[in-house]
Amino acid sequence: MKFEIDHSSKLPLHYQVEELLRQLIEHPDYQNGKFLPPEVELANMLGVSRNTIRQATNKLEYEGIIVRKKGYGTKVAENSLTTQLNSWHSFTQEMNEKGISFKNFLIKAEWVEAPEKVTSFFNVSENSNVLRITRLRGDANGPFVYFESYLHPRIGVSENEDFTQPLYELLETKYKTPVSISREKIKARIASKITADRLHIKKGEPVLIRERFVSDPGNRPVEYNIGFYVAEKFTYSIEIRR
Repeated sequence: MKFEIDHSSKLPLHYQVEELLRQLIEHPDYQNGKFLPPEVELANMLGVSRNTIRQATNKLEYEGIIVRKKGYGTKVAENSLTTQLNSWHSFTQEMNEKGISFKNFLIKAEWVEAPEKVTSFFNVSENSNVLRITRLRGDANGPFVYFESYLHPRIGVSENEDFTQPLYELLETKYKTPVSISREKIKARIASKITADRLHIKKGEPVLIRERFVSDPGNRPVEYNIGFYVAEKFTYSIEIRR
């Protein structure tokens, strides 16, 4: 490819740099996590300032196309997945719709004493037992998301179910409990040792935490779900119209 800027063009320099970088990261050499040239090197190659390079890379980072690692540099995001907040499904349904294959590293269902946040959402007593479904999922490169789902005891789901199938499909078809409302909270945190060990990352690396409060059409609580995602693997997007 022709890697140079047209300084006589009316197009802003940062826009030209952004387009060049988009072409560059499609090259096989830069796929699957190869580091891009440093900002200083790119600035010298293109005859622009480092601020111009940074404007372009900030845009690509915001889109989840590249990731920065302090002390290491900038690289192409590995197998980044984008999910939209204006349409929600179970993880299995979402991956199937995108044609993305995944692997179950762990699926476990057990009755546990409900944590405080769950008792508050479910409006049950403090000592209530609820079904917790734990799932660790990923691809051939390793796990990238850890889920804990708590189901309201009213539904009557058995711990012996096949939880490799889409959860919301199971709830609707077998337990006659359709879900229609999801209230979500999303935040970024650094990985604790427990989370890092689960996701096969280093303690202190960024993770995306999503809490999901799911209700039926009558606004009755059905599921509390918390997911821990490897940050560089996922991008959340939302479309807002006026």
